[in-house]
Amino acid sequence: MTEFTSLTISRALQLMRAGDISARELTEAHLQRIDAIDPSIGAYLAVTADLARRQAAAADEARAAGDDKPLLGIPIALKDVLSTKSIETTCGSKMLKGYKPIFDATVVSRLYEAGAVLLGKLNMDEFAMGSSTENSAYFPTRNPWNLERVPGGSSGGSSAAVAANMALAALGTDTGGSIRQPASFCGVSAIKPSYGRVSRYGLIAYGSSLDQAGPFARTAEDVARVLGVIAGHDPLDSTSMPTPVPDYVAGLRGDIRGLRIGLPREYFAEGLQPEVEAAARAAAAQLESLGAEVVELSFEHADYCLPAYYIIAMAEASANLARYDGLRFGARVDGADLIDSYKKTRGAGFGEEVKRRIMLGTYTLSAGYYDAYYGKAQAVRTLIRGEFDAMFEQVDALLAPVAPTTAFPFGEVTQDPMRMILADVLTISANLAGICGLSLPCGFDEDGLPIGLQLLGAPFSEERLLRLGHAYQSATDWHLRKPDLLG
Repeated sequence: MTEFTSLTISRALQLMRAGDISARELTEAHLQRIDAIDPSIGAYLAVTADLARRQAAAADEARAAGDDKPLLGIPIALKDVLSTKSIETTCGSKMLKGYKPIFDATVVSRLYEAGAVLLGKLNMDEFAMGSSTENSAYFPTRNPWNLERVPGGSSGGSSAAVAANMALAALGTDTGGSIRQPASFCGVSAIKPSYGRVSRYGLIAYGSSLDQAGPFARTAEDVARVLGVIAGHDPLDSTSMPTPVPDYVAGLRGDIRGLRIGLPREYFAEGLQPEVEAAARAAAAQLESLGAEVVELSFEHADYCLPAYYIIAMAEASANLARYDGLRFGARVDGADLIDSYKKTRGAGFGEEVKRRIMLGTYTLSAGYYDAYYGKAQAVRTLIRGEFDAMFEQVDALLAPVAPTTAFPFGEVTQDPMRMILADVLTISANLAGICGLSLPCGFDEDGLPIGLQLLGAPFSEERLLRLGHAYQSATDWHLRKPDLLG
């Protein structure tokens, strides 16, 4: 049954439709794989084995009755920031330990409606704050390519689960690169949708104007299948856009000849690991050989993205996490009086990184500093969005590395918050501008660690990015390579 866990979604659906395997066999293979491998990886915070078996049995019955939903019988897993009815949802934090929502996030409901089977909830940096999954309040997640390296973050559990064949797909969230960077570090494919493309209802917020949920999988085609299920307008989410959702899978077959791809000079500047730059440029050359036109251009406001992002993100984090006070939400630690209870609750419930970001965000929103910091950051954000609009008038997509380096060793950056912040330097601009970004494997460094490239597109141009990604993967085999852990 081991080979079942290495299937793509497309192949698994083909085999189930032909009657060669059942959803129960596919699910059981994944549950066995989790039991065998996850003690070494730490991707799962909770495994929902009983639910998965019930859903798989229901999927087989539905298929026997002629049903053919788009993800019928496909085992998936969810980052623990997505609300799941009656299933513990912790955001990787002690603050929410024991919390069981009374509703499902919209993306979860849509996966269920499409016939998906839930394997469990995945580890993450606490409240999505971090780039390595070392900030989980429970345990770190390890990179399947090298157990001494981080899987990226904050969706490290999602990327590691897919890379280690413990799920055919997973959902993560991306506030400043937290889908694309872990996908790059673990050698899988993933997409951050445009802001408003996927409902945020039931996604526990870090930065409300930045967060987006999106899928991890093995190929651009599988990413397209999952995105097609979770995308679309949701009346429960005021930030959800009533924009039609294309048939992403059908769009993969389109031609990429004549598409213009821009290489922002500032994304290939000093500081990149040499193998990372070489792999990204080689990917651009590969797309050019397939008929795309590659041009260099300049992103003049690139240097302002990092400060603007962290001012806005931390301010929004401060506001969003104010509700966790031991009275309205979260764990409670009693004190001598109300203020003492607040202090003890938040002191014990939050980890150091979360506290750091709350304090910085509170400072930037305080009287006398709001206009000087937050107001200016929002003005810069407008300039950044305007420059992206101008670039997308010249090109159809942008290409750049996902991260300046490959996966770093555990402990290397946790004692240096600025180094952790710099891990997101190439991804945060997409969140500020609300555009979409696709991460694909494009090579390996001399230590055998995966390298990822990102394709960025104008708002709601996911179909074009996926077409480019599929064309690239049809001509290369980086996405087919597996870590030695898999045997």
